[in-house]
Amino acid sequence: MLPFVILAATLVLGAIAVVAIPLLRGEKPAQWAALGSIAVLLAGSVGLYATWSNWTWPQTPSAGTPAGMVSTLARRLEREPNDLEGWLMLGRSYVALEQYPLALRAYERADRLGGGRNVEALVGRAEVLAIMDEGELAGRAGELFERALEIDPKAGKALFFGAIVAMRRGDLPLARERFATLLTLDPPANVRPLLEQQIAAIDHQLAAGPVAPAVVRVKVSAGADVAARAGSGAPLFVFVRDPGSAGPPLAVKRLAAKFPLEVELTAADAMMPGRAITAGKRVEVVARVSLSGQPEAARGDPYGELSYDVGTDGLRELVLDRVTP
Repeated sequence: MLPFVILAATLVLGAIAVVAIPLLRGEKPAQWAALGSIAVLLAGSVGLYATWSNWTWPQTPSAGTPAGMVSTLARRLEREPNDLEGWLMLGRSYVALEQYPLALRAYERADRLGGGRNVEALVGRAEVLAIMDEGELAGRAGELFERALEIDPKAGKALFFGAIVAMRRGDLPLARERFATLLTLDPPANVRPLLEQQIAAIDHQLAAGPVAPAVVRVKVSAGADVAARAGSGAPLFVFVRDPGSAGPPLAVKRLAAKFPLEVELTAADAMMPGRAITAGKRVEVVARVSLSGQPEAARGDPYGELSYDVGTDGLRELVLDRVTP
């Protein structure tokens, strides 16, 4: 489950970028509210996920081999292919073993057996898609969370991640509504302050009025040779950097390397609070296929880069036409 915990932390950082950063720019009371929001978000996010998870987090070592037990379950489901609960359990088990393509297949089978109305199957599919490609949060994963909420408006995990996704796309009223609904579900004492602080931060930003968007939009393309090399499953990283400042990128996205690909980066994609894309700045945009699968550049990685005027430029063409020496 570690990769999804990491994903949850990434989403929380995105929420911080959307709500807390505008507060940090204000007067001292707003700054204290922002800092409180950051602290509570980071402290409570993992606990919130664990509370509403469908997976029973192990407290003691299992008497059997986990892989062996999962294999036994899979063989039983070959004989009993219509066992909906069995397929859900298999999906959870594969996620725990970090075998995500198999988990996705199990949840898809459960979704079919449930006629598209089983909330756990929908949320399980969304989780796995997001683990394999965070960009799916703006696509299929986000749609699946929405479908789950249409069926059960009080599905805990769907509400939490649906709220975070709503914040990432700038729909603060919807995000607030979902956090408020979570408060009605009697969350644990260590989670309630997280939700209350997040709602207060959203209320402050809504009262302050809309913030001018700072968006970087590029269309990434590559030659046939690069596309063929990326076909092995290598990810595409798109970074926005401040050319006049050292430190981490202003924003970053990890996507499946499928070309051509339109990418939009905003403050919601910031790596850390207080360091984000802002209108009126000239930034450097870099897109790189990582043949090693790691964020760090390695020899032979295809990449491209361009300068971008935030707030002035629209969609720009970014071609992967170089190779990391």
